[in-house]
Amino acid sequence: MKALRKLVDKIKPNFQEGGKLSMFHSVFDGFETFLFVPSKTSKSGTHIHDAVDSKRMMSMVVIALVPALLFGMFNVGYQHFLATGQLVATYWNPQTAQFWNIFLYGVALVLPKVIVSYVVGLGIEFTVAQWKKEEIHEGFLVSGILIPLIVPVDLPLWMLAVATAFSVIFAKEVFGGTGMNIFNVALVARAFLFFAYPTKMSGDEVWVGTNEVFGLGGGQLVDSFSGATPLGQTAVATGKEFVIHNVAGATTSWWDMFVGLIPGSIGETSVIAIALGAILLLVTRVASWKTMLSVFLGGAITAFLFNTFGAESNTMAHLPWYYHLVLGGFCFGAVFMATDPVTSARTEKGKWIFGFLIGAMAIVIRVLNPGYPEGMMLAILLMNIFAPLIDYFFVQANISKRLKRTTKSINA
Repeated sequence: MKALRKLVDKIKPNFQEGGKLSMFHSVFDGFETFLFVPSKTSKSGTHIHDAVDSKRMMSMVVIALVPALLFGMFNVGYQHFLATGQLVATYWNPQTAQFWNIFLYGVALVLPKVIVSYVVGLGIEFTVAQWKKEEIHEGFLVSGILIPLIVPVDLPLWMLAVATAFSVIFAKEVFGGTGMNIFNVALVARAFLFFAYPTKMSGDEVWVGTNEVFGLGGGQLVDSFSGATPLGQTAVATGKEFVIHNVAGATTSWWDMFVGLIPGSIGETSVIAIALGAILLLVTRVASWKTMLSVFLGGAITAFLFNTFGAESNTMAHLPWYYHLVLGGFCFGAVFMATDPVTSARTEKGKWIFGFLIGAMAIVIRVLNPGYPEGMMLAILLMNIFAPLIDYFFVQANISKRLKRTTKSINA
């Protein structure tokens, strides 16, 4: 790192005022602060500086997303080989499962999406920073990896690029940049895709890669193939008793859903991988445990109420609460989306209300709206609107409480 520091210091004068490349100062500053903790001091007043700046916090979230990303790559390949009949034995048997072929197939499909997301998003952020002559903000470090993790594997790259550009421009830069946005940027990208290109964001064929990629995979789909997600199957089922199947037609267990060996958005299927990321976020105190826990409580309680009082004809209402928590984007949303420090509630009591309503609303949307069985995206975006109001209520309540206490002590 010392050698890298010397190199950066050597070329730094070229980007400062009066240097040959001074017009690109914001770009250089962005790279420098990404590599090293800034040594700048406050111009006035007294400030306490933490060794971990906002870029380091964003980097921690990216690291927390790595397990979900890696498992997503594996699951993409796993679903493909299962759908084409090339995976007969269990996935942990290297003689028949061809672990590396499975994983590399997933890498070949997922990695380009990550690259496109970062190139488009960072390109816009760099351009805006140059135009405004401001420092490059670090917010897209997280959004850049979140966006490809919450979309189907079969989504065309150009659609991903358009959605990324839309979300960065209209959900972030228009509001003033990092820290000023009202809505979660990654979820805005997903919402844009859902409404602009619905056939590429829902249905039975978008969740499984079926084509050969760089000589990997390929083959004829099995006769019993169905790419429907477990939530999609439940939404169209009838009656209380129903069976969820995998892409090859075999029965899918709750454990398979917990592990993540099911069709779905790239990074949302594995509860285990998401839990590993959640542990890191909680240990480093980057995310709030109150928000996470309240989302699960809201979802579990609401699902239990539907299990108890739901209509006999509504299959989704009778899906056990512990199934709801491991299906779709519920866990992923609770850990990585609801805890976004910019768009979530910030007061301690407000975090409980904010998270609980997200979990409850997600289940309500799933049960009462059969046309859209995944309710987490809409629930979080809707609560993003109410987060400031929730905080305002608790702040004002606290102010009123203190005023009464002060008035009482004065009159005593």
